[in-house]
Amino acid sequence: MTMREWRLPAALILLGLIPMVAGAARLTELGTGPEVTPANARFVAEPLPVVLHIVGAVIYTILGAFQFVPSLRRRRWHRLAGRVLVPCGLTVALSGLWMAFAYDLPAHDNNVLAGIRLVFGSAMAGSILLGLATALRRQFAQHRRWMVRGYAIGLGAGTQAFTHAPYFVATGEQPDGNVRAGLVLAGWLINLAVAEWYLRRPARTTHPRPARQPRAAAR
Repeated sequence: MTMREWRLPAALILLGLIPMVAGAARLTELGTGPEVTPANARFVAEPLPVVLHIVGAVIYTILGAFQFVPSLRRRRWHRLAGRVLVPCGLTVALSGLWMAFAYDLPAHDNNVLAGIRLVFGSAMAGSILLGLATALRRQFAQHRRWMVRGYAIGLGAGTQAFTHAPYFVATGEQPDGNVRAGLVLAGWLINLAVAEWYLRRPARTTHPRPARQPRAAAR
């Protein structure tokens, strides 16, 4: 793997670092018998969906980043990793839908945001299933497109941390209601826009260097 090939997976893992750290903190909290507060009551009462969501998301984010490396895509590793990524990605999407239905809305969320989460959770699951179906039919160009879209949705929490940051810096408060819904939506839309750009960008062509001419013999 060349240094150039490392850039994209490293950037994707860094983008997912904030939600991964937050997820690790949540798992640590749940594992230590925390004091129940309004912020964590729903997770303490029913921890399974959030635990599945966090664990699946960490594996999906890290392992999925390396699927963008061209040299790995040409090897058996790509298919083996895919057999882990499909169930992990579906776990992330379906546990997200589970949480949307099972948990009461926290104070800073509203029904608009709950609906947005249902749409994108369903879209992520659908993209992964379409990616799997096209791979089984050996339609690899379509497989790549659907898997990239699913990964872009799965990485939404990383971008949402950055869409929320300017609001917090400007007001000193966490957004809520429709403002929060709009910022969450913006994170997913940014990721999908970047994914579509990535899929449609012209393929790089490598021009062979001209052969070196032998030096003239010294006279």
